Amino acid sequence: MGTPPGKEEPMTYTYSRAWRRFSIVAVLALVRTALRWQWRGQEHVPKSGGVIIAANHLSEADPFAVAHYVYEAGRYPVFLGKDAVIRARIVGTMLRGMGHIPVARGSEDAALALQAAVDAIEAGQCLVFYPEGTCTRDPDLWPMTGKTGAARLALMTGVPVVPLAHWGAQELLRYPTSHFRPLPRKLMRVIAGPPVDLSAYRGKPLTADILKAATDDIMRAVAALLGELRGQHPPKELYDYHRGIEERRKT
Repeated sequence: MGTPPGKEEPMTYTYSRAWRRFSIVAVLALVRTALRWQWRGQEHVPKSGGVIIAANHLSEADPFAVAHYVYEAGRYPVFLGKDAVIRARIVGTMLRGMGHIPVARGSEDAALALQAAVDAIEAGQCLVFYPEGTCTRDPDLWPMTGKTGAARLALMTGVPVVPLAHWGAQELLRYPTSHFRPLPRKLMRVIAGPPVDLSAYRGKPLTADILKAATDDIMRAVAALLGELRGQHPPKELYDYHRGIEERRKT
């Protein structure tokens, strides 16, 4: 039986077990020999079922830290990454084979990415979001305000959002430089917390205000965990990257 007229063929989430096995061997060989680790809170990462990991973004190198932590917690991490990277001819072939999801700007492309993420969640995958959307521009490297994709997906599907913070990747590769500094071996500290309580927003229309409030709760949880790692208190107001751009344009 074909798809009824006027309806699109439903999307399904797929990946290659071979590419995933390759990625596990390659990444573990790299991080276990090149880095040192301190981990806490892995018990908060569910062992099965759909889940969203919301992490801070310090460096282009920190996906390795997050991936290693999540894998050792018993899950395979699925990243939502830049469309240009995941759709590239060679690297993109590997990343798509592993099941990572491309995200592009534009309402139509964003809708496709969201549907792909829903499919992955329904397939029981562990999705890693960087709600900031880019490496932090906060002068003191605290998390910034976030985009609403993770909150929207969580409220649509009902899956938990586990906040995660890490510290140390900026010593390996400081954004926005390309200067890679592997020696001496860098210490990567990672911590996860209990799922963010989003019960106040569930069942309500996904308005801009609801999504912003839920996103703020997620980013506050991430910032609090980073404060634990750093032994400091996060700022009362997180840095707003887009507001900063607007203010610079006015000057």
